[in-house]
Amino acid sequence: MAKFIFVTGGIVSGIGKGITTGSIGALFKARGKKISILKIDPYLNTDAGTMNPFQHGEVFVLDDGAETDLDLGHYERLADISLTRESNITSGQIYSRVLEKERQGEFLGQTIQQIPHITNEIKQHLVNLAKNSQADLLITEIGGTVGDIEAEIFFEAIRQFSQEHPGDCAFIHMAKIDYIYPSEEEKTKPTQQSVRTLLSRGINPDILVVRCKTPFSESNRQKIALFCNVKIDNVIPAPNSRSLYSIPLALENNGLGKAICEKLNIKNIRPSLTKWKKLDRLIAKKLPVKKIGLVGKYLNHPDAYISVIEALKHSALANMVELEIIACDSEKIDAQLIGSMDGILVPGGFGIRGIEGKIKAIQIARENNIPFLGLCLGLQCATIEFARHKCGLKNANSTEFNKKTPHPVIDFLPEQIKIKQKGGTMRLGKYPAKIKKDSRVFELYQQATVFERHRHRYEVNPKYHSILTKNGLIFSGISPDGKLIEFIELKNHPFFVATQAHPEFKSRPHSPAPLFFGFIRATKKN
Repeated sequence: MAKFIFVTGGIVSGIGKGITTGSIGALFKARGKKISILKIDPYLNTDAGTMNPFQHGEVFVLDDGAETDLDLGHYERLADISLTRESNITSGQIYSRVLEKERQGEFLGQTIQQIPHITNEIKQHLVNLAKNSQADLLITEIGGTVGDIEAEIFFEAIRQFSQEHPGDCAFIHMAKIDYIYPSEEEKTKPTQQSVRTLLSRGINPDILVVRCKTPFSESNRQKIALFCNVKIDNVIPAPNSRSLYSIPLALENNGLGKAICEKLNIKNIRPSLTKWKKLDRLIAKKLPVKKIGLVGKYLNHPDAYISVIEALKHSALANMVELEIIACDSEKIDAQLIGSMDGILVPGGFGIRGIEGKIKAIQIARENNIPFLGLCLGLQCATIEFARHKCGLKNANSTEFNKKTPHPVIDFLPEQIKIKQKGGTMRLGKYPAKIKKDSRVFELYQQATVFERHRHRYEVNPKYHSILTKNGLIFSGISPDGKLIEFIELKNHPFFVATQAHPEFKSRPHSPAPLFFGFIRATKKN
């Protein structure tokens, strides 16, 4: 039987529940446990696929095509695991399942209610995921904060679950030290109130992870333990860290792994953290700085490009450099700024806004031998730029941006033409690509067939394949049926590579995505 950890949060959102959850996964994987992780999002959307990056940050895509909350990216990167669509549920999914069962007659004669029908569906999902993943440990994060109306049913479900599985559940609650302005005096009252709110839901936290700017005083640790009814050793300080990837070590050193083992009666074997310690030492070093221009349009939300930024960091560490990532607004492109970068990256996105700026940035990178990496929309923009300026196809464009373009070098995937429903209907998830052996892409992957995750509706138009290749654009990766262009590159350039995929989703701190590694390596040589 699996053990279950529930991570909840209080006071405010955004204090690091996702990173803590992923770090717990890393610590127990380092103890030899098979782990799985679940994110519960209380919103009514079926999934994150149709949500605006300005509101909710990036959509993280899994191998099976699930469009999920960005926290699953933290889980995969920190715990170094690949999750499935079972690892993210929403209120929308749970209610839909129950209503579908009601229509099918599974509850004939019954009045369908929050309790027991909704809570039973949530609990059954926990049991199914633990069984299907064959996990020793299932770590579940409840999104939002305790007290949020939309999350109440999930708190009730996990309360019931803990009663039905005595000895197999641990509750970890995250809160934060407050600071009085301008004295910066530490205050524990918000943490106490947060725990009282959780207690009022029938849940007594076993462990508190307390966010803070710097380690708080021992007297405040004692006060938190006393007023929150938690053992003092189970009050775990979580001070600001120099890097996200220093956090698993910090939490282990502050006693989180030991506290969980004691609560769940797991033998506390010494975790194998050698690779984390090596990474932490590297992070602490003073390394040469390279400037990367991130040319995008969702720049006002810090998490809109989070997987891209983390993938850049992974490859920077592997190449022994530090990055200064410069946000370049594609709606107000600064040619001089773009030309001063050591590398240019154009990430994915949707819609016409900022497109001409992205195309201009790619032209500057191509003509001035600045290393360039394009992702998804970045490949499409690179194709448009090449068609316009190297193939003589004036006003070439994508039908996404101009349905009447004379040269639709980017067009709908054939299977997308008749689709009206927006949610979950793109080309989603892991797809194979056959790699050209004498290409830069092959040199980086060292594989004839590679699998990367996708999220798009548009493709390089097959009608223009011939003229593009005739003028020097190399199709270095193609779908197995030969119809879809997956990777492009140019010769006689320090690094000009783009992919229709999202390799950032599979990058890990200990195993960087090959394209990102090659991109950063090229900035060192340039």
